[in-house]
Amino acid sequence: MRIQSYINTVLGGLLLIATTAIHAVNITGAGASLPYPVYAKWAAEYHQATHKQVNYQSIGSGGGQQQIIVGTVAFGATDDPMSAQMLEDEDLLQFPAVIGGIVPVVNLPGVGPGELRLTGPLLADIYLGKITRWDDPAIQEINPDLDLPARSIVVVHRSDGSGTTFNWTNYLAQVSPQWQAQVGVGKAVKWPLGQGGKGNEGVAAYVRQLNYSIGYLEYAYAIQNELSWTQLENREGHFVEPGDHSFTAAALEADWAGTPGFGVVLTHVQGEDSWPITAATFILIKKNQRHPERGKAALSFFDWAFRQGRQTALDLHYVPLPNPLIDAIEDSWKNELRSTSGAALWP
Repeated sequence: MRIQSYINTVLGGLLLIATTAIHAVNITGAGASLPYPVYAKWAAEYHQATHKQVNYQSIGSGGGQQQIIVGTVAFGATDDPMSAQMLEDEDLLQFPAVIGGIVPVVNLPGVGPGELRLTGPLLADIYLGKITRWDDPAIQEINPDLDLPARSIVVVHRSDGSGTTFNWTNYLAQVSPQWQAQVGVGKAVKWPLGQGGKGNEGVAAYVRQLNYSIGYLEYAYAIQNELSWTQLENREGHFVEPGDHSFTAAALEADWAGTPGFGVVLTHVQGEDSWPITAATFILIKKNQRHPERGKAALSFFDWAFRQGRQTALDLHYVPLPNPLIDAIEDSWKNELRSTSGAALWP
């Protein structure tokens, strides 16, 4: 009897696993590389907790927008929020998922993380090719305690369509009229100079390999690749370091509810402690779902991430969304997402 009872228990467990596998909907998302570390970690933890599979492909914000528009993924991801008109034209709902920060990173022998100070106008002049050497008097003036090398600056930028680039160029355009006039703002721009790397991963690889280089990365990539990030002067004239505190300070300045599609841009915002190139990263999902089970699976994943993945986000140097914003996001799911038959997608 004991043996039969054991066999029945095992068979019951196998049946439960099989049933779970049958009903699990595996989904794919694609887009921004900025949030890839936290999305990948969330997906692994979600799979462990629920046996459901989420595959996220880091292909850049431009790719994420295109993939969701044509419907080849369950959700797209972008760091460059789409306008209200574009969202309406493409039948998309947009909401933020997590908040991060974009940081200048340098490869200067003997200069560690946070030791170098820079300003927005200096960054613009470096990327415009107006400042070409590390010992330029303008850089040395705000770094009097550093022995800066008499070496040429090697500029690294993104080669692909990138929300990280959108936020970077958006910031430079606000602090440099010449940048605004000559280069402008976009996911892809005509760079005055420099070498291009694909994704945050590619930029990190170039900066790590090239002495005397400068690039820009999502903060988590800088930490993971042990690259030296810089302090940056914010709108209030304070030199601040990147991290949870300064990203949160910038996010608290946002009018989330009053912005269509929650599409807040957090560059160069007010606040004594605000990091000047803070960025929310956004999810895009079709409002009218031809595959409602796939849409529900995507929403279930992000609901789990919002509620259960907060510490993981913090551990990876991102800022989780505040609870009132999560409630507003999930209200938008209830009100705006439908299957093609008209049934509500959430909850």
